Amino acid sequence: MTTPPPDAARSPESANAWRLLGLAMLTVRFVQGWIYWGGGSRRFIYAPAKLDPQAPSWMANKFQSAMPGAILGTSHVVNYLLHHFTLLYAGLIVFSAAELLFGLFLLFGFMTRLSALVTIGLSFVLMLLFGWQGATCIDEWTMASANFAMGVALFLAGAGAYSVDAWLQNRRPELAQSAWFQWLGSAPWPFARLERWSLIGTAATVLFVVLTYNYYRGSVLTPFHGGPVSPAVHHISLSAGRLNSDGSVRFTAYLDAGTPAVPENVVRAELVGRDGIPVEHWSGAALAALPASTFVNDYRYNRFGPGYAGITAKVGARATITLPPARSGLSITPGRYQLVLHSVDGHPFTLALTADR
Repeated sequence: MTTPPPDAARSPESANAWRLLGLAMLTVRFVQGWIYWGGGSRRFIYAPAKLDPQAPSWMANKFQSAMPGAILGTSHVVNYLLHHFTLLYAGLIVFSAAELLFGLFLLFGFMTRLSALVTIGLSFVLMLLFGWQGATCIDEWTMASANFAMGVALFLAGAGAYSVDAWLQNRRPELAQSAWFQWLGSAPWPFARLERWSLIGTAATVLFVVLTYNYYRGSVLTPFHGGPVSPAVHHISLSAGRLNSDGSVRFTAYLDAGTPAVPENVVRAELVGRDGIPVEHWSGAALAALPASTFVNDYRYNRFGPGYAGITAKVGARATITLPPARSGLSITPGRYQLVLHSVDGHPFTLALTADR
């Protein structure tokens, strides 16, 4: 392939080619800009309750719901932020402001390559946090993948038509020779640079899309699967169990899978002996009547607590729960037992317990 000389990017033919490229990318720039501007504007303008810590739609709830399936260590970052309100609030404000500002920049074609780079970064973070979610299809993966690819395309093409960048370059033609405007704005690139970065961008996009798809759903290197963390079926991990002689049970519950769109509901609990015979039974009414002090939640947002027909929780909730004796006068004999929680959709979650002398 013959590489044009470096000054070819400044020729009339090249300028016309870059304008045609900008025209072809106009709808892509609009959609990418609107998606991110829309995300930021909803929180700052149209639905400010999303940034209100006292509102049910407070963004921290969604942030917490991402924790069970977040990858590459980001779950630890989420956990830390959820325990440090100031950092959490500042992070959500900065993230939302970046969406608003750079989405608006893309809509108007201002500092287009810089804005595209920011949206690539935002797409990458959203994939790590939310890519596993989507009860009927991999909704969040699809969004992050598409936004990542559109960001790469806009970084390569810039905004060569109907943009503030083009207007600035027309008023000040010397901007086309400026290194900062070539990398942050929309000045035409030499062909060799465009070819090199196009190959780099394509390789990064292919790896990002294919590897995350294979991790979340297989169908590339492995058969299709529902993901390491199910986005559709709720799951409660039980741990740190303690059974007392009076029949009270303390344990930690973590709702670590399922859709965040609806809560999980535990409608029955049993303590079962080695012979499979229930020793204690807590009905849905008994669970619903538990006092709030029974639940010591790790986080302030998505929580375990008494619900309409038992215990309820949203994805990402984790708490230490104490069940009182099912009836007075109990004396649990030493041995091995099993705590079984039954969800409203019939799924049992079990925890082995030992009653000591």
